Amino acid sequence: MNQFSEYKGVYVFVQQVEGVIAPVSFELIGKARELAKDLGTGVSAVLCGYNVAGLADELGECGADTVVLVDDPALESYMTEPYAHAMHSVIEFFKPEVVLYGATTIGRDLAPRVSARVHTGLTADCTKLEIDKETGRLLMTRPAFGGNLMATIVCPDFRPQMATVRPGVMQRAERVSGRRARVLPFGVKFEKNDRYVEILDVIKKMNESVDISQADILVSGGRGMGSKENFQMLYDLADALGGRVSASRAAVDAGWVDKELQVGQTGKTVRPKLYIAVGISGAIQHLAGMEESDLIIAINRDETAPIFNIADYGVVGDLNKVVPMLTEKIRAAKAES
Repeated sequence: MNQFSEYKGVYVFVQQVEGVIAPVSFELIGKARELAKDLGTGVSAVLCGYNVAGLADELGECGADTVVLVDDPALESYMTEPYAHAMHSVIEFFKPEVVLYGATTIGRDLAPRVSARVHTGLTADCTKLEIDKETGRLLMTRPAFGGNLMATIVCPDFRPQMATVRPGVMQRAERVSGRRARVLPFGVKFEKNDRYVEILDVIKKMNESVDISQADILVSGGRGMGSKENFQMLYDLADALGGRVSASRAAVDAGWVDKELQVGQTGKTVRPKLYIAVGISGAIQHLAGMEESDLIIAINRDETAPIFNIADYGVVGDLNKVVPMLTEKIRAAKAES
């Protein structure tokens, strides 16, 4: 490990679009604090963009010790080449031990290009990160073979150790009002080359789908729902609760709901305050995506279903009777109040 002694710190790429920081960046800063504590080092947030210095205070309050600020007109809109050049320059100068990115459209585009430039490995779509207490290496765990097993990957021969992490997997640190990070402006020289693209126009299209990873209440349906039409019961229950509908992979594969609503290793990881699993048996791939929910209620006619092993409350019964009854009770209680 002596050859890596100059590499210090856990760095997080901060994804921002039009001055709004993506929630996954705060989640990564929270995890970075845990990793940094085990490594005896600090947390640095790499903030790239144009006229984005005002975001540094928010990053400090959410756990960053240092903000490396790369502020340049070339970074006003996300483009692969200038952002990859900026991150490469930061890594070459500061030599971080660990670099984390969100497994978003931007993160998945940026991270592999940066890893190739700095000649290191990259583990994609991680669901768990921890430090090996004996070696000090980063243990990066991710689903493999369609989510049928979990693989833990290490990068023993190169630095930094790099990973992309799924949104909703990590817990963001508690925000501390007034906490400030040290801001380090970092100049990067940008020269256009044949890898640059020119943005002619940006067309914003309203996306009607909901990011279930940000929902506080989820009513999730599985194979036991039986049909697409039966999902209306879940929409009615979610409406009564002020929540959203999600689903297991089986329901998505059956074409009953959109892929954006899938919970699990091959879908999204969620941490709602309330998760109601209806007609979901509880395959390990699904449990991995929702087991950190604050309160889990399972409704299933099979009393041996694995979902009951992690549920806080379980109802054994016919969902076609239980769900409408539950919806009616909730609506009646709201009407009385």
